[in-house]
Amino acid sequence: MRYRRLHRWDVTPKEALEIQNRLRAKLDLGREPVVVETVAGIDVSYALGSDRLYSAIVVVHLPELATIDTATAAGRVTFPYVPGLLSFREAPVVIKAWERLSLRPDCLVCDGQGLAHPRRFGLACHLGLVLDTPSLGCAKSLLVGEYRMPAGARGSSEPLWHQGEQVGLVLRTRAGVAPVFVSQGYRISLDKAAELVMSCCLRYRLPEPVRRAHLLVNEVRRGHVPAPGRRGARAPRS
Repeated sequence: MRYRRLHRWDVTPKEALEIQNRLRAKLDLGREPVVVETVAGIDVSYALGSDRLYSAIVVVHLPELATIDTATAAGRVTFPYVPGLLSFREAPVVIKAWERLSLRPDCLVCDGQGLAHPRRFGLACHLGLVLDTPSLGCAKSLLVGEYRMPAGARGSSEPLWHQGEQVGLVLRTRAGVAPVFVSQGYRISLDKAAELVMSCCLRYRLPEPVRRAHLLVNEVRRGHVPAPGRRGARAPRS
């Protein structure tokens, strides 16, 4: 799959901040996909004690959530850990996996933040813009903002606020289980993002595409599957 080369990745943290501030103005949040039939989940895993990292993308078809394509990639960490600059560590290896997909998904779900970010430009925003694909963030933990805890029922939500602006939703995907933090990435509304997250959640807290990408990338990291590349369709993981 093609992607847009909007900047260099071999930059300093100061240059990365400047890139985020420049690209934020290019985010298109006024449009969204009319129909979403395929959703890609993205996850990255690090090899402890080394500079190796791995990425996995799992594409599912809605509404049955059957896995129809997967791709993985490996690389080396070239950017330091700086809060708020996660995309500069992880996006390059995700792009390597993206190039190995056999189909372009209608939407991306990232295990990370979108607008719920200090500069309104989290991993989901960055990847959506570079890959020119609607995207959203579905994070397990809070990065910025304040909120009231949503009610315990599945589908309950509360706004996530930061500096007087709503930057996302705190969404309960399973009754009685900790909520997730959903935010817009690129070319999607917050309502649509929440709708997609709910449609992709079965018995687990996380959306199935992300959960399966997490399982796959850890298998690759542990060496339990062949070398990174495109693996084609697989049966749904439960």
